[in-house]
Amino acid sequence: MGSDEAYNFVFKVVLIGESGVGKSNLLSRFTKNEFNHDSRTTIGVEFSTRTIQLKSLIIKAQIWDTAGLERYRAITSAYYRGAVGALLVYDITKHLTYESVERWLKELYDHADPHIVVMLVGNKTDLGSERSVPTEDAKDFAEKNGLLFLETSALESTNVETAFQNVLGEIHRKVSSKEVTRGSISAVSLSSPVPRAAGDPEEKKPCCRNL
Repeated sequence: MGSDEAYNFVFKVVLIGESGVGKSNLLSRFTKNEFNHDSRTTIGVEFSTRTIQLKSLIIKAQIWDTAGLERYRAITSAYYRGAVGALLVYDITKHLTYESVERWLKELYDHADPHIVVMLVGNKTDLGSERSVPTEDAKDFAEKNGLLFLETSALESTNVETAFQNVLGEIHRKVSSKEVTRGSISAVSLSSPVPRAAGDPEEKKPCCRNL
């Protein structure tokens, strides 16, 4: 079990968006490289983990899925607590799921760390012939709101890896830069306490000194 402890950071990333957009399949594709064709959803929050290497660091990603609770507006602040990244997912073939993106974004910012890294994800590109959300519209919305943006297909495994890697990379960039002050995003992302110099807020964490 010792190898499980050999990582520099744990980053909690939440999946949000309307029901049926493919959040659980993005989760299973990234963490297990599986796709479940049975669309029935388990009710209740669930999460999976996957450890990745980013430059010289080992990062454990803990990906949380609403698992159907969004239908009942039952997502609580506990779901968002400690999250340093979020994938806000819509279905490119269902315009209504895109229209609710703004509401989800507001809810996220109401509950999550203000420095949270957010990526807008248009899923189901394998159904391109049924597209109802133009890529440019979503891209413009993401740019205006300071979000990362990518279109994916959990079914075909397109861009799923890239989406998560980009989010985790951006989280790490924020954590290791002066951009984020202590007590915010950095405090919830370390896997274990790191000794801190009492009077030196500028000191970088040991794990990041050679970046």
